[in-house]
Amino acid sequence: MSLHRPRLASSAPLLTALCAALAGLALPPAQASSHREAPSIAGSPRVDGTDFYMFRSYEAGRSGYVTLIANYLPLQDAYGGPNYFKLDPNALYEIHIDNNGDAREDITFQFQFRNAFKATALPIGNQTVAIPLTQSGQVTSPNAAALNVNEKFTLNIVRGDRRTGASSAVMNPKNGTALFDKPSDNIGVKTLPGYAGYAAQHIYNVDIPGCGASRVFVGQRQEGFAVNLGPIFDLVNAPVGVITDPSLINAAAANSIQDKNVTSLALEVPIGCLTQGGETTIGGWTTASVRQSQLVNATPPSGYNTSTTTGGAWVQVSRLGMPLVNEVVIGLPDKDKFNASMPSKDGQFATYVTNPTLPALLEIALGLPGIAPTNLPRGDLVTTFLTGIPGVNQPAGVVPAEMLRLNTAIAPTPFAQQQRLGIVGSLLNGASDFAGYPNGRRPKDDIVDISLVAVMGGLCMANGNGNALGFGLDCNPSKVPLGATAFKLHDAVDQAVVPFLPGFPYLNTPRPGSY
Repeated sequence: MSLHRPRLASSAPLLTALCAALAGLALPPAQASSHREAPSIAGSPRVDGTDFYMFRSYEAGRSGYVTLIANYLPLQDAYGGPNYFKLDPNALYEIHIDNNGDAREDITFQFQFRNAFKATALPIGNQTVAIPLTQSGQVTSPNAAALNVNEKFTLNIVRGDRRTGASSAVMNPKNGTALFDKPSDNIGVKTLPGYAGYAAQHIYNVDIPGCGASRVFVGQRQEGFAVNLGPIFDLVNAPVGVITDPSLINAAAANSIQDKNVTSLALEVPIGCLTQGGETTIGGWTTASVRQSQLVNATPPSGYNTSTTTGGAWVQVSRLGMPLVNEVVIGLPDKDKFNASMPSKDGQFATYVTNPTLPALLEIALGLPGIAPTNLPRGDLVTTFLTGIPGVNQPAGVVPAEMLRLNTAIAPTPFAQQQRLGIVGSLLNGASDFAGYPNGRRPKDDIVDISLVAVMGGLCMANGNGNALGFGLDCNPSKVPLGATAFKLHDAVDQAVVPFLPGFPYLNTPRPGSY
């Protein structure tokens, strides 16, 4: 395997540039990402991004493609009728790609939704009366007659600035229009027998302008993120002897959200569509925006979703690149601000990365004083989370910013051979799987455990202060705790046992509302 990034001597100059050049930049009011991680976005779940994946496709015969998956609307209960979990028709959902390392989008994929309301009614006595449900019978095909409300979406590709760049519509080859059908949520087996086959009818082979043959799917999926969610936020309410014993990775707790669903916006596009020139590393993140003004109708008209009227410019309210950043890195006063910001403005959040509070909180929660690294400011975290790792996924001339970074020149690893701990697992186990987090993110990557290792100084310890594999981490090993605490710490849930599909859209069929 070849790693196509030049080695840098240290990330310290990058840190200096980050703090000096960006620290004074101001942002408009904001909001956040992931599973209800910021105060404002918790009240708007339809535009709350939960997870973002970006990886070389590992489906057989598809290694020339990159898969992008943006998940929204967290913690969906499968039985959530009668309305279920439709996305917001007054919102703009976007996936952004930076292909030259300048922390600004070069390509944006824009999704917008609409509800096709059929106003199904039944004759009751001498009246015709509207039904109260989203379906009136069995559903087996896209836009089935029995769907009282059918979600549709458009997909545009924008090159350049997301608001002023050149925009082109992606056409639906099945009907010759710019409208695509989104499958109904998995109401249950009586309404939707054989849901997997029904959903597969909504995977579209499309020709994205300037990209060529690609695939798109938008629809409900089973939650693919594994986490011991309740105990983690209850001051890590788990026995220290368990969560510091790697042999007990499956012994302590169930995956708190395995019975939940999410809504996925999934694209598979050729690598050449996303890269520019000789640069093989791309950066990616997802956002959601809403209109600046909203008027609540005192007497809403009859129809569907008519209680508000919106207008004005788009305002970003959700942002997600690297996982868990807003939950456990950004301080509470700035969580909403982070969600409204763009990567080019990330200098204002630099202190949260260079002087993280999570290690100190873990010392308190676990009653293990002295485990927090003291190599402050944490240049190793700047490299891992803001610039990419030299020799792996750092683009030339990178501007430090928070986003997923993927080196598209690194070949995908087949699912069965993927290391649960990605690059960390390769360092520890002598494997050769550099196609995983933090080099992009795959569904199987255990990002909770990997992030715990990284924040507690584990990459410095594993990498010998940057001397192995061409890494250029700024570590100062004398200030990183010796011993193996960083490598032992885990949340007691094994991401690798979550069920996934072998190919696009990779995330599993959603759980049904009834069996």
